[in-house]
Order: sequence, then C-alpha cells, then structure tokens
Amino acid sequence: MSASEPNGSMEPSSSMSFGWKGAFWYSIAIILAIAAFYGIRSAGSELTAPPPDSSALASTASDAIVGETKSSGAKPHVILHVTLTLAAVIAVGLLLGKLCRYIGQPPVIGEVIAGIFLGPSLLGALWPEGMQLLIPSAVSDPAGHVPAALHAISQLGVILYMFLVGLELNAAQLKGRASAAVAVSHASIVAPFLLGSVLSLWLYPRLSNSAVPFTSFALFMGVAMSVTAFPVLARILSDRGLDKTPLGVLALGCAAADDVTAWCLLAFVVGVATSQVQEGLMVALWSFVFISAMLFIVRPLLLRFVARLDARQKPLPPYAVSIVFLLVLLAAVCTEVVGIHGVFGAFLMGAVVPHNSRVAHEFSEKLKDMVGVLLLPAFFAYTGMRTQIGLVSGLDHWVMCFVIILTAVAGKFGGTLIAGRLVRQSWTTSAALGILMNTRGLMELIVLNIGLDLGVISPTLFAMMVLMALATTVMTSPALVWLLRRDSSGSIQL
Repeated sequence: MSASEPNGSMEPSSSMSFGWKGAFWYSIAIILAIAAFYGIRSAGSELTAPPPDSSALASTASDAIVGETKSSGAKPHVILHVTLTLAAVIAVGLLLGKLCRYIGQPPVIGEVIAGIFLGPSLLGALWPEGMQLLIPSAVSDPAGHVPAALHAISQLGVILYMFLVGLELNAAQLKGRASAAVAVSHASIVAPFLLGSVLSLWLYPRLSNSAVPFTSFALFMGVAMSVTAFPVLARILSDRGLDKTPLGVLALGCAAADDVTAWCLLAFVVGVATSQVQEGLMVALWSFVFISAMLFIVRPLLLRFVARLDARQKPLPPYAVSIVFLLVLLAAVCTEVVGIHGVFGAFLMGAVVPHNSRVAHEFSEKLKDMVGVLLLPAFFAYTGMRTQIGLVSGLDHWVMCFVIILTAVAGKFGGTLIAGRLVRQSWTTSAALGILMNTRGLMELIVLNIGLDLGVISPTLFAMMVLMALATTVMTSPALVWLLRRDSSGSIQL
C-alpha cells in the first residue's frame, strides 16, 4: 500500500456514526438475515439424518464425562485422580503456554493443547495406562465419579471466568463509537451465523442424527461460528501495545458488543434445544424477565452498594466479597432454572457491576490467577478428554474440517471487513478488525462444550470445531503482524 493512498491509514476514522441511512440499511440487513435463516430452516426440514447409534454413543468419552452410571463397582480415589489431573494439565499447560508466548501466540493456545495432549487424542492413544492414571477407565470407574468431579470443578471455573469477562466489559470504550462498534459487531455475528447455518445443510445429514432437530443444529452451528474471544483479543492487543490506540479501542468495543449479543443468542439456542416447541416461548419469556431484573433491579442496587464501598479507603470487607460471590452463584442458578446455561447468568452479573469500581478491580485482581491457573485447567482437561481427534478420520472428514475453518474465517473476517467499510473505516483498519474479531479461543470451547452436553453436536463434529477454534486463534497474531508491517502510514507501531 502506498503512502499516498487516501484510505490506507490504520487510524480509525473520526466519523464513527452512520446516521439514519446507516440505521435504515442496518435494519434491512437484520430483516434479510432473519428471512434467510427461515429459508435455510425450511430447506433443512426436508433433510434426514441417520438414527442415533446407541452402541457408539455408549463408548464415547462424552458419556464418561457426564458421569452416567453404567454399572456398580468400587469407587476410585477421586481426590487423587482429580488433583493429579489438575497438576498434569497445569504443568504441561505452563510449558506449552511459554512456548506459545515465545513464538508470538496467546498462552491459552498452549493450555488448550495441553488438555488435548493429555486426553484420548495423544496420551490415550500412545500410553493408555498413563491416561488412566489421570482419568480411570469405565471399568475402574463405572459410575464416572472422577469425570463428574472434574466436570463440577470445570463448570465452577467457567462460571467465575465468565463473571470476570463481564467485569472487563467497559461501556465507556464505546463513547463516540457506539454505532460503529455495534454495526461492525453485529455484522461479524450475522455473516458467520448465516454461513454456519448454510453449512448445516451439508453437515447435518453427515455428522448429526435424527434425534437432533435441524433447527437446533443450524442455530447452534450459527452461534458457534459467531463467537469472538474477548479476553484473548484483549490480551493480543495488550501484548502488541495496541489496546490504547483508536484501532484497539474500536476492536475492544466491537468484541464487547459481540460477546453480549452472542451470549444472548446462545441463551436463546439453549432454550430452543432444551425445550419443546410449546415451551420455547416460556424460556424466552423468563429469559427476558431475568435480563430485565438484572438491568433494572439488580444493577441500581449494585450501584448504591458499590458506591458505598468505593467511599471506603479500606480493602473490601469480607461481607462484601461474600455478597458478590452469592450474587454470581444465584445468577448462574437462575439461568440454569430458566433453561439457559449458568455461564450466561455469571456473565451478565459481571456486566452489570460498574467497570471502574473497586469491586470490579479487586475481584479481577484476586480471581484472575486462581481461576486462570487452578480452575480453568480442569476445563481444559475436561475439554481434552472429550476431544477425540481420531474420530476425524478419512479424507471426507478432513475436507469437512477444512470447510468449517474456511467458513468460520470467511464469515468473521468478511462480515467485519464489509461492515468496517460501511462505517467509513479504511480498508486496512477494516481488515485489522476482521483479523481480530476472528479470534475465538476459550469462549468457543465453552460454547462447544454446551453443545456437546446438550447432544446438539456429535463427538466428531465437536473435535472438528475444537480444531477450528485453535486454527482461527493461532492465525490471529501472525496475520495482524503481517498487516501492521504493510501499514506504510506508521500510525500504529508494533
């Protein structure tokens, strides 16, 4: 790109609003997207998938994870196995995380790979006895006590992690950029959502079964393609020194709006997948009631509570810490009871806490290491045990995996690129936003585990989607560095 090119600067345009014309076309785009999905749903309703293979399902790792009782037997030493598994994942994740950081990748990539290495994909294939030292086989643990305990720890870790993600959302970053951030964010959701739904027409007869309605499958694939990893994106920007630049602020604003929208969509999809048609409206109604209560009842009370704590010059008192933890857990319980996943309640609770308050800062500082170092490794181990790369076998499976990755990149990057241009950003800035929004990381794994728990996706598709999450996250840093080096304006330096 030449220095004389008028739109080559990496500096986001100061004209961030898109006026009534932009709002009109934005509304038209949303309406067309909804109509397109209904068309896809209509076409998919004619598809048939093979019946569930009960013998295959009984032998999958996912059955062991959820702790289904298969027979009676001696109870293994649960604490020994769980602590040994956590220690192994933390140690291997630390080494691989340092290696990833050395080559310019986010450490979370190494931590995820550590879980996969210690699961059936590598350790279980090369040294089955070694894997059983961590997670006993179904013969030694027929009731699945160890996987159930690991599952419980991992879910607690994910709930607290999503609370921290909510705390990191900063609405002030959107000041003066709200319309552009929302437009770019929603385009980066709508485009991959529709492409994922279209892809479902091909994948459903091949990787699903007749027990899964096409609507649930297509909705989930759309949401899974739409996720952006806000924490990983923030870490990449921080490592590159871009988090305070106009590009970084806009990217964080887009990712924040993306997170809120994607998790609301996921809540809807979970409600559809877990309810009968006649119950779906009740799930939607109670979800609306919960969100309204959080915004209009809990948030005002929290503002008063937080203001009182901010006026103190002392550290947070123990009762304040207890109240916040209680609210997080109750929010998670409420969303589970409503029919959507508990992580959404925890995320929303974090989002309604004022971002610049002492509560937000102290909880972020105190919880970050405990959750990231101790509890999330249980989730990585849990995900690794469920990821069986060996299920992706044969040329046809690997072609499907490649198409999934290509679709995910095209939807996120393409949707963001086009939306960036429509809100008057340069091609270079729009491309940079597209690269950053394509980061999926840990957020994608959380979504995929929810889908596997619900039975919406198969273990084979789960493995393919995990590979997609890793691939799209790995490509972010190199692609961003390449683009920044091509930026001849020099407005942003590495």
